[in-house]
Amino acid sequence: MLFGRTNVNKYLVEEQRRIPAIAGDFSMLVSDVVRSCKAIAQVVSRGALAVRPGDTESQNLQGATQRTLDTLSNEAFLRNCEWGGHLTAMSSGEMEDIYPITSGGQLGRYLLAFEPLDGASNIDVNLTVGSIFSVLCCPNDCSVPSASDFLQPGCCQLAAGYAIYGPSTMLVLTVGNGTHGFTLDRDIGEFLLTHPNLQIPAETRTFSINASNERFWEPPIRRYVTECLAGQTGPREKDFNMRWVASMVADVHRLLMRGGVFMYPRDTKDMDKHGYLEHIHRANPMSMIVEQAGGLASTGYERIGDLVPTSLHEQVPVILGSREEVELIDRYHREYLSGEDKPFSSPLFATRTLFRAQ
Repeated sequence: MLFGRTNVNKYLVEEQRRIPAIAGDFSMLVSDVVRSCKAIAQVVSRGALAVRPGDTESQNLQGATQRTLDTLSNEAFLRNCEWGGHLTAMSSGEMEDIYPITSGGQLGRYLLAFEPLDGASNIDVNLTVGSIFSVLCCPNDCSVPSASDFLQPGCCQLAAGYAIYGPSTMLVLTVGNGTHGFTLDRDIGEFLLTHPNLQIPAETRTFSINASNERFWEPPIRRYVTECLAGQTGPREKDFNMRWVASMVADVHRLLMRGGVFMYPRDTKDMDKHGYLEHIHRANPMSMIVEQAGGLASTGYERIGDLVPTSLHEQVPVILGSREEVELIDRYHREYLSGEDKPFSSPLFATRTLFRAQ
């Protein structure tokens, strides 16, 4: 593959020669997804100018504000991917039920799950957002799709990827043969290969977590973060940086480029929830991308790719990134369950003063 000259279609053709299972309709489906991401990139680049008169905000399935660009991005996926005849059904993080393909003639044998606009809370302040997608095979009768068809473990995914809409638009894609990054050349309207065979460093000194939830974390996560923040004087004997963008796409993209670990762990804020990121629409595709780049993806207790979803919008804890850090966090969870870890009480932010006690 020629650096900077291979577009997504050429890349897919070359991969088909290595992996016959992704030939034909599969590559055409991925092209439809790429077309969706180009359309969303254009809408996102316009920001508030893309808002139509009369558009209003609403609440999505997770209780977050559903903004106009969320809706437009969702429509872009549906519009660009339903007509080609490659799909049986689609599932979106913004729609309660599946979207069966009813237009056109013969149905395809693939399922598409996607999060149309991840990081929507960043829209108003013009920060990085993205789209996440996953391709599965329809396991049952393709003529009558149901939500249960999407309830497959992440290890069954044929492809996964995301588009990130920042200073430049990038597409990161895996079809099970490594993770590769493509940058959108706006002059010709093509995603060109710029980051072949991305590899996440096994070691890192960067972690991403929402520190405002520190009081709700389980002990293994509190232990890990406390040790990182202790720096060279702590048990890790090295300084760490903490980063948080509040967009999974942005945080995962940084660790793909530079190394790091992303954590959205289980906590005690809502005991009825086991996690806060959707299993099918976010956790599974991001886990495949990270693992194909040499990293690991876990809930803290088990590999995400081995978990079988129980519902369309089930949420799970997510810990992924550099191999050595994820392995350490998993060990802390095992030690916590077995009672081997040492008790500790160390708040994330202690009280500080410039004055000595008298």
